[in-house]
Amino acid sequence: MKGRRTWHLALCLGMMIFLILACAGPQLKVEPIPMAENPSEMVNLLDSEISAAKQNHLDVLSPVWFSKAEASLAEAKNQLAQGMEISGILNAVALGKAQLKQAREMGDLAKTTLPGVIKARELAQKAGAMNLAEDYGKLEESFLELTRAIEDNNVSRAMRDRDRLEEAFLDLELRAIKSQVIDEVAALIAQAEKEGAKKYAPATLALAKERLTKTDAFISEHRYEKETIRSMSADALFQARRLLQINRESQKIRAMEPEQVAIRIDGLFLEVTQALGAPDMRTESFDTQTENLVGSINGLKEDRAFVMNQLKEKQAEVETLNRRYQAETESLKGQIAVFEGKSREEQAERERTAAEKKAVEDRLAAERRFNQLYNDVQGFFAPGEAEVYKQGNQLIIRLRTIQFPVGKAVIMPGNYPLLSKVQKSIRVFGEPDVTIEGHTDSTGSALLNEHLSQQRAEAVRQYLVANGTLPEGKIVAAGYGPTRPLAPNETEEGRAVNRRIDVVVTPQLIPAK
Repeated sequence: MKGRRTWHLALCLGMMIFLILACAGPQLKVEPIPMAENPSEMVNLLDSEISAAKQNHLDVLSPVWFSKAEASLAEAKNQLAQGMEISGILNAVALGKAQLKQAREMGDLAKTTLPGVIKARELAQKAGAMNLAEDYGKLEESFLELTRAIEDNNVSRAMRDRDRLEEAFLDLELRAIKSQVIDEVAALIAQAEKEGAKKYAPATLALAKERLTKTDAFISEHRYEKETIRSMSADALFQARRLLQINRESQKIRAMEPEQVAIRIDGLFLEVTQALGAPDMRTESFDTQTENLVGSINGLKEDRAFVMNQLKEKQAEVETLNRRYQAETESLKGQIAVFEGKSREEQAERERTAAEKKAVEDRLAAERRFNQLYNDVQGFFAPGEAEVYKQGNQLIIRLRTIQFPVGKAVIMPGNYPLLSKVQKSIRVFGEPDVTIEGHTDSTGSALLNEHLSQQRAEAVRQYLVANGTLPEGKIVAAGYGPTRPLAPNETEEGRAVNRRIDVVVTPQLIPAK
């Protein structure tokens, strides 16, 4: 009876696949997956391929076929979770792989048909056009209409409308460049004037306004001189933010007695001096104290550079000794084999056996070491500060308490203690591979959420790289927006859970101490 039910289920699944293929059209070729394959591994592999395809924007270059591939993946995951027949799971994976292949082909056709539009869209995105949500959303929908037309074999429609859409994206790019910088700088200057900058910081106010005017004019005339625009924009923004602080500090100082001002500066010198471990020179002039601090900082820099150079030299020496040791070991093995009169085949077999035994021992030692380090890392974080757990051979650090300004991707100083613990956690594994994953809730546009999550993940990545946690190539950032929720988005509690940064650490083989 059980065999009949299994046969009936397989027949139904086969009919379902047949009907899907019939609807998909004759161009879809599904390659069957052998029944000997592990269904869990096949589902994970398809999941990885779809994630990589999304990173390459296949979800917009071929939206219909990509959506079908995602649906097949969801079906495969559902069947796997329900413990259904292996044949049905593998059929769903095979269909998803075929649909993803078709999406790649359609994506390549879109790249050939719409190169100017795609480039203009990328430029607009880099300029921050997604922050102009309503206007960008309209152009994005127009772009999807063209890629859907290509999927529907209506290439002529795409070619007819592409020039208009390319120009629209370029116009939006210019607006975004100005909106991203000029609007923020103007708002900061207006805030400073409202707080009395004309009276308390007139020279700094005039400088900020001058930088704003020059930057605005330059962007209008030289929109593609990106490096100069970035430099001028950064300077204009810096001067506007500096204006706010100079104005506020000027008002504080204005209300103080001269001695109070001097004592305040004296206290700042002491705080920095103690942090650096430099001698207390408050009996000297402020200029001399400044020279003392600068000299101490330069000394620390030189010392750090010297230590790093020494480490590199020692590492090179160790590598040289290791190569020499390996060469001598191989030579001795050969001599022993000849001396004992044993054949090369026997020697090779012994070496293979020894290598296999060592590989097993290394793997078990690595697992024990991984569990030990996992327990160590858990102890780095206070309760409620972060969640640390294992997922296969990976360590996940879920940063629930990391905070960003609303709608922005700026690392605030309040997050530094938490990120310092993350740095410490990563370093205990030597030089692992690390992925910073950004996640949001489902509030607002999915496209904008994905962009924001990528920016926030990249901000954390840049912080870790800048602080020497790992070489730049060992850390990558990925934004998933609202696509991987941990809780329902219907409640504020659920949305708070879904807004997070996950640090995924994949160690290399870790030998036991």
